[in-house]
Amino acid sequence: MKRRQFIQGTIAASGAMVTANAAKASEKVLRGKAEHCVMLWLGGGMSQIDTFDPKKRGDAKQKKPGSYYSAIETSVPGVQVCEHLSKTAALMENITALRTINHDVVDEHAAAANRMHTGRPTAGTVTYPSLGSIVAHQRGAVAEGVPAYVLLGYPNIARGAGFLGPKAGYVYSTNIASGPAGLARSKAITETGAARQVRIARREGLLDAVRSEGASRFANDAKFEEYDAAVAESLRLAGPEFMKVFDLSREPDALRNAYASEFGQRCLLTRRLFQAGVRFVEVSYSDNFKNGTGWDTHNEGQLNQHLLIRDLDSALATLITDLDKHQLLEKTIILVNSEFGRPGGFDSGGGRGHHSKCFTSVIAGGGLNHVGAWGQSDEVGEKILDQPVSVPDYFATALAALQIDPSANLYDGDRPVPVTDQGKPIATLF
Repeated sequence: MKRRQFIQGTIAASGAMVTANAAKASEKVLRGKAEHCVMLWLGGGMSQIDTFDPKKRGDAKQKKPGSYYSAIETSVPGVQVCEHLSKTAALMENITALRTINHDVVDEHAAAANRMHTGRPTAGTVTYPSLGSIVAHQRGAVAEGVPAYVLLGYPNIARGAGFLGPKAGYVYSTNIASGPAGLARSKAITETGAARQVRIARREGLLDAVRSEGASRFANDAKFEEYDAAVAESLRLAGPEFMKVFDLSREPDALRNAYASEFGQRCLLTRRLFQAGVRFVEVSYSDNFKNGTGWDTHNEGQLNQHLLIRDLDSALATLITDLDKHQLLEKTIILVNSEFGRPGGFDSGGGRGHHSKCFTSVIAGGGLNHVGAWGQSDEVGEKILDQPVSVPDYFATALAALQIDPSANLYDGDRPVPVTDQGKPIATLF
């Protein structure tokens, strides 16, 4: 064998080995085992420096940058969180605070919310699907008779299915006591027993006639087909079995008290939805009046931010222990997400502005190898020093944990669209 042939053969063999090793690494990343996902959405912009990435204490009155609260140790050595996250701190071995999330949208809440729901910038020609819709599209519901994706909060386009269409959309509820809008039987139906069933059947028969006529008149009309599919899904879900899931009075008082706030009750409902077979739930924070501004802590909103943080603490910690009790924690990815973070300094009113170049989102549960915290920011939590995590990386990690290939393609008509915008899962967590 000539020397040149030997070298070429060696290079080819080495290249094959590298390719094989890369394939094995990719395969390892994709060995998630989660079946469910919940996103706790803190609309407004959770301050990383006042929650999961605490720094030295600052002073709002003197405009000295730094944390508004003291830091405490957690169950993971060397990882600290805010003093108002004491319950979560004791469970930090189940959590990874991703302290170096970043994107380039800072001034506009809607655009930033879209980024943190879809993983992509807004585009004039494409409406991208949310993470919840991607999961619903890729994996469907866990069980028959329930939706794949439930939103406990107000609907908007950022949370929607985008080009995936209504089948990947959500069922939503703003009032957990009454259940999803449009699924409860009409209050005009006052009959009981057999008479009630007869009247319901009569109504459904009339609706069937309208749908049949529509299908004939609007054959091959995509808009009508979408509408008809939505009607069919509503009828399927309007039965009593699914609606029973929303009856939290079936849960022990002690557990409901542990979940505490209305936000916590939504998290309790989430566990019940997972038990019923729902795949993805988004829980929107629901008590922004406690501090006057919600998580958008400009000016005086900073003063009582701890009330919101305590709500999050009780809800998140109780959700983790409750899921674990029901053998669901290993099967459930928990995300704590927000539009962006806040700077380490204070504004003229003693609050904080917006900051998107370095902030914290959280991933928990799901059978991952959690490390407490990932990435390092500077002394005021504004600049990334090590291990940056893009929004697509964050989504790719969640998708991989849910057994979804983050490098696969979705299709907008005939056009392939990658599931994530070149996101790479954090391999250390797998």
